[in-house]
Amino acid sequence: MSPISPVRVWDVPTRLFHWLLFALVCFSWGSAEYGKMDLHRLSGSIVLGLVTFRLIWGFIGSNTARFGGFLRSPAGALAYLRSDSAGPRTPGHNPIGGYSVLAMLLLLMLQIGTGLFSVDIDGLESGPLSFLVSFDQGRTAAAIHSLSFTVLQIVVAIHILAVLFYLVVRKRNLVVPMITGTDRQIDDATGELVPAGWGRLLVAAAIALGLAWWTAKGFAV
Repeated sequence: MSPISPVRVWDVPTRLFHWLLFALVCFSWGSAEYGKMDLHRLSGSIVLGLVTFRLIWGFIGSNTARFGGFLRSPAGALAYLRSDSAGPRTPGHNPIGGYSVLAMLLLLMLQIGTGLFSVDIDGLESGPLSFLVSFDQGRTAAAIHSLSFTVLQIVVAIHILAVLFYLVVRKRNLVVPMITGTDRQIDDATGELVPAGWGRLLVAAAIALGLAWWTAKGFAV
């Protein structure tokens, strides 16, 4: 079947989330490595807001951004792996890509959660909610924070390798659609992007911004 060109795939909020998150995770890594903990905490707060937004957007956002639109059962994902995956190219994540998104979101939630309660060995640098836990609990959170970031790095590396695999082996460019929002390699437009309204976007953004600010302030009333 000849390609339908172009097909709308990703909305602006989803694309902004993707690239901002990538930039901020890199920034958070660098700021921690160079001991710029004030910048690290600021970056972490923004990541909290972004992840909160994405979780809400996964339920009320556009059809291709919704979890129900791309998460399949484990059996469905295994069946996709066992197939030659040469079926029609449709908009959105494939079953394996859906689990990749889920894994990264879960790891980011663990990263954010442990970072909020972390305390360094001297007790001088700490997360905004560290006052709610003991020193030992804060140190445990810091250890998990470090370990989970290593796991996150591995998952991100696998994600990048998968994108390269699709580019080189399957001749499918997954990066350009995440920049432009449209895909010229779709041959079945079923499930083409149906944007969510501005009202839903404003609600998701307001909740995410409010939670990030409130958490950064240590749940100040």
